Amino acid sequence: MASSGRDFCTLCYDDDGTSTEAVTWCIECEVFLCTDCEKHHKKSRTSKDHKTMSTIDYHMLPKLMLEISSQCRDHKKKFELYCSFHDCPCCVTCITDQHKKCQEMKPLSDILMQVKSSASVQLFEKDLKNVKENFEEIIKYLNSRINTSNSQKTIAAEQIRSMRKSIDDFLNKLEQEILDDLESKQTQLKSKMDTLIQHLKTQENQISQLQSEFSKMIQYATELQMYVGLREVEKTTSKAAKYIDELKNGDNFEEKNLEVTISSALQSILEEVKSFGDIDIKTSQSTLCIQVGRKDQAQNLVPTIPRIEEFKPSLLRTLTIPEDMKSTSVLVSRILPNGKYLILNHYDKYKSHALLLFGNDGIFERKVLTFTENPYSACYVRNNTVAVTLHLTNKTVLVDVEKNKIIQKIKLSHYCNGVASDGQILVISSKEKSTIVNLNDMSHTILGGVAANCISLFKGNIYGTIFSANKVYCYKETGEPLWTFQHNDIYGPEELTLDKNGFVYIASHENNNIVVVSPDGKTCKTILSEADGIINPVHIDIHRETGMMIVSSKIKKTRVENDDSGDYYETAFVYKI
Repeated sequence: MASSGRDFCTLCYDDDGTSTEAVTWCIECEVFLCTDCEKHHKKSRTSKDHKTMSTIDYHMLPKLMLEISSQCRDHKKKFELYCSFHDCPCCVTCITDQHKKCQEMKPLSDILMQVKSSASVQLFEKDLKNVKENFEEIIKYLNSRINTSNSQKTIAAEQIRSMRKSIDDFLNKLEQEILDDLESKQTQLKSKMDTLIQHLKTQENQISQLQSEFSKMIQYATELQMYVGLREVEKTTSKAAKYIDELKNGDNFEEKNLEVTISSALQSILEEVKSFGDIDIKTSQSTLCIQVGRKDQAQNLVPTIPRIEEFKPSLLRTLTIPEDMKSTSVLVSRILPNGKYLILNHYDKYKSHALLLFGNDGIFERKVLTFTENPYSACYVRNNTVAVTLHLTNKTVLVDVEKNKIIQKIKLSHYCNGVASDGQILVISSKEKSTIVNLNDMSHTILGGVAANCISLFKGNIYGTIFSANKVYCYKETGEPLWTFQHNDIYGPEELTLDKNGFVYIASHENNNIVVVSPDGKTCKTILSEADGIINPVHIDIHRETGMMIVSSKIKKTRVENDDSGDYYETAFVYKI
């Protein structure tokens, strides 16, 4: 306990209420110790190896660190294990209460081992530095823009007054009106930038404070405190980086220049002049250069890239498709950012295709949309929007899955097969060529060298498969080939997807398996096969943050089903990778 800036021995106070000044803090027991209690504490068999620190050092820790405990708040027991699936520490009681089905439990000591010396510490420290430098650069840039607009204002005013010398006093009123207009528009520009600068300075001060506390964290925090603290640093820097991205993606940094247009009527018939001119703010592309933040930050503070030999997916659930919607042809299986699932199903009964939404638990929720044209593939784009390729019509449509309607149609010069998006661009493939669609201005760029039935995007690279070639391809976004991979395990490759580490997962249709290829395109491993119930897989998708994987596969019909359309239905299995 502490009072009036002094720390009192926890043991003495709990024993008889004595307020003996403490000199030490036990990191393991989380108690203050006076000189006498510290001696007994060091002699006790159960606590002699406990790590301690002086009360002075204890108070050097940031406030965030002081609030972090090594004990479970729910069960008042020490954290001993770590659940990789839920990304949290657990006590022994937590396991029986909340983590019975979790298979990825590890000793917490293994996770915390050398956390302070891990690469993540340097990465997050660099993130703090980069974000702060970005704020400084933005403020500098905006101040320069204010100076530019001031100069432009002066030049515009000189043009206005120069013209005024050649005209009658009759124009005095018009002159004043346009000067007022100029002042108003420049004030608007300056006011907006001043306001933005104030927000940026506030953000910069927060980062500066966190940056100052970071060194104290490294010096004084326990491993657990450091572990949790680094997650808070990660959240703060990610939030700040996202804020900067949002500013840059908006119109905040566009160069709004003041210009004046002098009325041509002034040079001819003065009596017909009704205005002195116009003040316009013309926007051009920003020249601001800021450092790019890490968008795909590691989920674990001690990141470990798994070896391809360690891959072993575990089945979590099968999507529950209503009986009247079961089909022999599942066209697309996708995982949305919120963890829900989309299935593009073929209705033999109605000769149409339906986009179906399933909840996180795999239970059917509702039908989103029905297509009469033949879809080929689909992908999540952004803001509840999904792109669906309509194969032979050379069209791709953007669908709002919340409003259940098509919001935009994109016409191309080639068939629309595979489709992938990173939220900024849309890549649509065919067996002859592919097209990049810029989602901001909807401009098209043809990639003549990128031919693929199915494609995926990851960190600026394009990945594709060609069914008949039995190969997997990797290209730069410019279309330049990086590598090609071929293996006997990959036969009739259909869709592919990538996890957060850049491993490529391929649905190998003809030999009933799922194959994972290393990020460098040199090795592979079959992780699911017919022995796991995989039959003619076509569609595959991975939620990179949660590690969930969805795979479409055939399953044999039961005898009670009265359906002569074939021996199998198609469904979707969900795995944890």
